[in-house]
Parts: sequence; C-alpha cells; structure tokens
Amino acid sequence: MDASIDHPYPKPRRLVRWVAIASFVVSVIMLVVAYGFFTARFSTSLANQSALRAAFYSGNIKSVLQRHLVVPLLLSQDPSMVAALQSGDYTNTTARLINYSEEVGAASIFMLDINGRVVAGSDRLKLGKMMRTEQFFIRSLREQGTVFNASSTGDNAYRFYFSKKITSGSKSIGIIVIEVNLRRQEEIWRNLDLQVALTSSEGDVLLSSNTRWRARNLQSILEENRQATSGLGVLSRIDLTPGFEFVNIGGQRLLVSEASVGFRGWTLHYFASTQNVSARVNAVLALAIMGLAILVSVALYLVSRRTARESAEITKESRELRSLNARLSDEVAQRQKAERNLQSAEQNLEQASKLAALGQMSAAVSHELNQPLAAMRTYIAGARLLLKRDRLEETETSFQRIDDLITRMGAITRQLKSYSRKSGTEAKKIDLRDCLAAALAIMGPQIGRRGITFVQDIPDQPAWILSEQVRVEQIIINLVRNALDAVQEVTEPRVEISLKIADDICLTIKDNGHGFEDPESLFEPFYTTKKPGEGVGLGLAISAGIATEMGGRLVARNATPLGAIFEFHIPKYAGTQSEKDVM
Repeated sequence: MDASIDHPYPKPRRLVRWVAIASFVVSVIMLVVAYGFFTARFSTSLANQSALRAAFYSGNIKSVLQRHLVVPLLLSQDPSMVAALQSGDYTNTTARLINYSEEVGAASIFMLDINGRVVAGSDRLKLGKMMRTEQFFIRSLREQGTVFNASSTGDNAYRFYFSKKITSGSKSIGIIVIEVNLRRQEEIWRNLDLQVALTSSEGDVLLSSNTRWRARNLQSILEENRQATSGLGVLSRIDLTPGFEFVNIGGQRLLVSEASVGFRGWTLHYFASTQNVSARVNAVLALAIMGLAILVSVALYLVSRRTARESAEITKESRELRSLNARLSDEVAQRQKAERNLQSAEQNLEQASKLAALGQMSAAVSHELNQPLAAMRTYIAGARLLLKRDRLEETETSFQRIDDLITRMGAITRQLKSYSRKSGTEAKKIDLRDCLAAALAIMGPQIGRRGITFVQDIPDQPAWILSEQVRVEQIIINLVRNALDAVQEVTEPRVEISLKIADDICLTIKDNGHGFEDPESLFEPFYTTKKPGEGVGLGLAISAGIATEMGGRLVARNATPLGAIFEFHIPKYAGTQSEKDVM
C-alpha cells in the first residue's frame, strides 16, 4: 500500500515570512519614533545653546552702551572742555578727545559749540561741520540729562549717539557727543558666520549680520521668507519639535532665540541653524539602520542555512521513502497503536495527578472539617436529651454552638474558593489608607476584646494605588488576623502598623509574638503554624497570590529580639497624563 507524508516545512516558512513582515513594520515604526525623539532632544540642546549665545551677545551690547553712557556726563563737567568753549581755543581739545575715544573704544567723540559747529573731535574729517539740524544737537539743548539718539545713514544703517550739553552756570555753551561703536558687533557676527539681528521696541532692525535687513521691520522679513517657503511639500512643514520657534530664511530652517538687551526695549534675535541637528539625527538613524541591516543579514544567513539544510533533508527523505514504502503500512499501524497507548497513558497520568492534588487538598480539608462534624454530632445528641428534659435555654445554647461550627466550616470552604478564584473586577485608583481604615474597622471588635496595644504610623498624604479595594482589604485582614493570633500567649501583646510612601508603597505589620521557624514556607498552600482546627493554611497563600496579581509582593521575616514582620509592597499609582497636567 502506497502512502504519502505531508512535509512540515511550508508552515514554518509562512511563519518566517510573517515574522519578517512584522519585523519590518516594527523597524519602520521604531525609526519614525527614534527620529522624532532625537530631533526633539537635539533641538532642545540647540535651543539651550542658542539662548546662551543670545544672552551673551545682548550682554555685550548692553555693556558697550553702559560704558559709553557715562562718558558724555564726565566730559560735560571737564573744566578743560568748558574753558575751551569759553575761550574758543581748541588747540589741545582734539588731542584729548582722541585719547578718550581710544580708551573707551568709541567710534568717535566730538564737541560742538552753541551754534552746532564741530570745534573738536577724534575724527578730524568732522571738524568745522555744521550739525545744528541733527536730532542729538536739538534734543541735547532741550533736555538736561544724557540724550541717546539713533540716526539712519545712507546705506540703511544706523549711527548711535550719546550727547549732553555743556553749561557755564545756567548758560548752554556747547554739546559733547560720543558715537557708540556698535558696528563692530556686526563685524564679529559676520566673521563668525552667525545670523543675528538687533531690533528696536517697534521691531525695526538696528544691527544685523545680514546687511540687507538693516532699517527694515523684522516681522515683515520673516513673513516674506515664510511665504517664499510655503510652496514646499507637506513633510517639510511638519514640526516634530513643538515648543520651539522656527523660521525659514533663504531655504534654511533656523531656530529663533530672543534676549532682551534691557535698553529702550531693544531685543536681540539669534537664529541658529538646524543643520547640525539634522546631521546628528541622520547619523543616529544611519547607525540604527546599519544595525538593523546587520541583523537582517544575519537572519537571512541563518534562514538560508536552514533552507539548505531542509533541502538536503528533503532529498534524503525522498530517497529513503522509496525503500521504506513497502514497510510503511505496518509501521503506520504500529504507530497508531503506540499513539493510542500513549494517549491512554497520558490520560491515566493526568488523572493520577488530579487525584494526587485532590487527595492532598482533601486530606487538609477533611482534617479541618472532621473536628467541627464530630463536635456537631455531640451537640446534636446533647440537644435531643435537653429537649426531652424540657431544658430549652441549654438547648438553644447547643444550637448556637452548632451554628458557630457551621460558620467555621463555611469559612474553610470560602478560603478554598478564594484560593482558586481570579478577580474579574476592574482595578481603579484607590487610597491604601482607606483600605487600611476599612480593614481595621472590621477587625476592631477582636482588637478591643483581646486588649492588644495597637500602634499606627500613617502619613497624612494619600497613598494612591491601582487595585480593587475589597481584595486589598482581604490581604490586610489576613495579615492583621495572623498578628492577633501570634500575640495570644504574650504577656503584653503589641501590634504596630506603619505605612511608608517612597518609590513604592510599603505597609508593615509587626507583632511581638514568638515569630516563625520557616519564613520561606509561610506562603505555601496548607502550610500553617497554628494548632489543628485553628487554621487551614490558605490565608497567607491567598494574600500572596492577590499581591502578585496587583504587581506587588508579600515579605515575611522574624523581628529582633522577638516577633514577626510582614511587609506588603505594592507599586505606587503614577497617574495618567491628564492627571499630571491638572496637578
């Protein structure tokens, strides 16, 4: 009889194909996420550097202005300047002004008589010029203090002047003027190949590394460049770094940082190129792509080796198949028989395992239930005799004891159900302090009845966790009940409860009982240190299982010198993004 065998390799090949597709999709998503993450991170670094540079250059300008501001005041009170204007002898005045100009670093310093004629100055080309129509001359005669004036020149640049009138008594006899050398700042910016602009309070460009921007409004310049680049593709306008201000100038994307000069509402604008950010992001992505390519190459190599090995095996099997075809029918029958025997053995083994587990549980449960049943039989027999003798009060007492025993048996069965049950309630944000208060309220009568010193150390701040309140209370009740049982035979029983909030939340319950010999076995099912009839040994096992499902853990250890310590660790609730925004 001929037979054929379905080869097992097509299915793994389909699995490999799906794994390859999934890996490709995940790689693309990771690259996109990495691109956004590193772009934002490098842009933040660039923004910090740009802010520092903007503050540095604005500080330089402010320092130059402050250094020049005091010069007109000093020179207007110089006796030699006053004497020169009174006498009309300016022989040494020009030389003094040249020295002052070099010391201060001013563009020029010159003095005008009351008629507006330059009578002395560090720039000899200005000697004899009439400047009575200049704003600094007119304003200085009108005002008492030092006057600042910015006047536009023919090349769309500005010249900056500090001026003050010179008086003799109450009479104005001349004007001293210092021209501030801010053009040097422009030269520094251009030499460093920087994009910097200094604007007035109205937004007009006073200084700029780009000479075409002078005397123009900065917002209109940026608006022109924005319209010129608005025709680019949609992807070029996507901003992966929200929170930063970018502009496009000359087809180049620049990050804008501003710093106040602290003088007449001036603002310095520093435009940092984002090419370095793009280069760094591309370098990181290139390394990531290279790593992925290496992984893909290794995977393809392994797949090719496996394919070659499978092909060789198929060829070998094809040759062997012709020689084994005659015996295949017998082998198939024998194999089917062996499979039936194996299935039967597996079923028997599974049944034996179930019976073994059932026997272990039954032994523990029957041990706990036999005593209540035996006691119930005694109480029922006694109740019959008491009824016959018409002793109703004592009969009612017997029935009450029978009811207590039934309650005890129900508790045992509930513990078994709890041990095998999985919670179906949805977890929610709760305060662990509320769970502790509810559990202690339930255990309050037992605590008060036994006369135990109960100490609590609970913080005022909320201890937020993500869980189910009933199940957390179940853990706390089990731990408190064990602590109460442990101090039954202690002369001065004491139980301490503390709650600490750190990286996680830790609830500690400490007693001064006798401790335990084997802390590692405490959380195993049916393990108990209590006397027969006082516990099944499932309480701590149930509590440990609930804690694990919550992502926490239970820890037990002996205290020093006596007693036991149980710690309930549970992750602290971090909150959603919306909750963080509200906070």
